[in-house]
Amino acid sequence: MDFKLQQHQQQQHQQQQQQSIWACSGWFVAALLASWCLLAPRLEAQEGDKNRYQVSRRAAEIHARGYVFDGHNDLPWEVRTKATRGFDELDLSKPQPGLHTDIERLRAGNVGAQFWSVFVPVDTIAEGNAFQTTKEQIELVHKMIARYPEVFELALDAQDVERIESEGKIASLIGMEGGHSIEGSIGKLRQLHAMGARYMTLTHTDTLEWADSATDVARSDGLSEFGEEIVLEMNRLGMLIDLSHVSPATMHDALRVSRAPVIFSHSSARAIADHPRNVPDEVLVELPKNGGVVMINFFSGFVVPESAAVLLEQSALRKALKSKYPESKEQQERELKQWQLKHPYPAGQVEIIVDHIEHVIRVAGIDHVGLGSDFDGISKLPVGIEDVSKYPVLTELLLRRGYEEEAIQKILYGNILRVLRESTKVARP
Repeated sequence: MDFKLQQHQQQQHQQQQQQSIWACSGWFVAALLASWCLLAPRLEAQEGDKNRYQVSRRAAEIHARGYVFDGHNDLPWEVRTKATRGFDELDLSKPQPGLHTDIERLRAGNVGAQFWSVFVPVDTIAEGNAFQTTKEQIELVHKMIARYPEVFELALDAQDVERIESEGKIASLIGMEGGHSIEGSIGKLRQLHAMGARYMTLTHTDTLEWADSATDVARSDGLSEFGEEIVLEMNRLGMLIDLSHVSPATMHDALRVSRAPVIFSHSSARAIADHPRNVPDEVLVELPKNGGVVMINFFSGFVVPESAAVLLEQSALRKALKSKYPESKEQQERELKQWQLKHPYPAGQVEIIVDHIEHVIRVAGIDHVGLGSDFDGISKLPVGIEDVSKYPVLTELLLRRGYEEEAIQKILYGNILRVLRESTKVARP
């Protein structure tokens, strides 16, 4: 989850009525096409081409024959922070224009499987309640599934995903975002796995005693000895090792130690946008040996080169303000907001996401890329991919660039499904 504690900008897109494409036996191509006659995203007239992102019939059919398996959606934290009455207040069965996600738009995007992030802030380390807050977030996902049983069902492995998706529901998996959630305890890791967590991002924004973050000072030059123990225990449990947010040294160490394929649940290509949250080519070339997958993040600040440069300046300023005003978070935020107003960054166009996908394919291969949107955890998105209904645009753009259906389906769901299946093979009691 990136920039979770900043107030999200209100999404500037109009909701249009769309017919339901739910059917107990699965998705109907004709229904998806009918829905997309209404929902196909377009640029505003001033962009010069109103139909730039119109989804063709062929793309809609390909998209409907498969499904989207997204690696990272931060809806649970949004619900926690915006709705005191939970799903009574933010009823996902109704349009939620203040969010990137609701049931109607999930259906329109043909989302068949989703890793729901159970992010908790790194501040919970100092507060001493990271583990407890993570348990509460996992319970929130369970409550969502119980509230909408006709839509969501908990999935624990690849077999569950395939069964649930084939029944027309959204297979709902749980991913922990940050090793701080286990408070340095392998026992707590096991408890969270028992509650349903199926991946853990080794760090978030801060370096831990056992793993270095991409956006903090290194302590272990990658993984410590205890960090390696955690990776091996995750292998034993069948829990995916997520390398988003970690330093390149941590990436290399995890690739060396892990006996199962790793994932980057919401990261992009550093060769295109030079931000430490992205994956460098030196890591991408190692990925085929491991079998892992990079799931491309949609955040403008990570995928648009000019925006990544602004975000790096902002991160440096944030650290400087913490040192300057260690006792006043209010003063830190006041000066940061003033700087942000003077340094806007571009949203970019959805094509940049496909550029990142193609770069990973060129360096690591078609079997090692997927989608990890970070919806509801990010403040700005490229034009054309504003919410979860817009995934078919990516299918359209991949088709335009010459990709055949087999390759497109690998990107949409096949690669991450394979990784999940292989992780189970490595697991043992």
